[in-house]
Amino acid sequence: MKFDIITIFPKIFDSYFNESIVKRAREKEIIKINVHNLRDYTLDKHKTVDNPPYGGGAGMVLMVEPILKAVESLKISKDSKTKVIVFSAKGKQFNQKMAY
Repeated sequence: MKFDIITIFPKIFDSYFNESIVKRAREKEIIKINVHNLRDYTLDKHKTVDNPPYGGGAGMVLMVEPILKAVESLKISKDSKTKVIVFSAKGKQFNQKMAY
């Protein structure tokens, strides 16, 4: 089983994937996990991945372009059974039924 994770904080996953059950699964090659830095898919020199919300308001919103480039570059090398899961505070809760 292979997982590709796209994030703006790639180093945060190091401790999770190098401990306990996940570490043993990786060592036995049961799972393979690759973490990709979203900033690698930007075009500007500052590697910007977010902007203020359109129309104003508090906070920042992730830009679509880097996310799309990252997902497309990963899907090119994957088979047609690849699933893309985008986490959102407003999305549907992922459950067993959605997994199949």
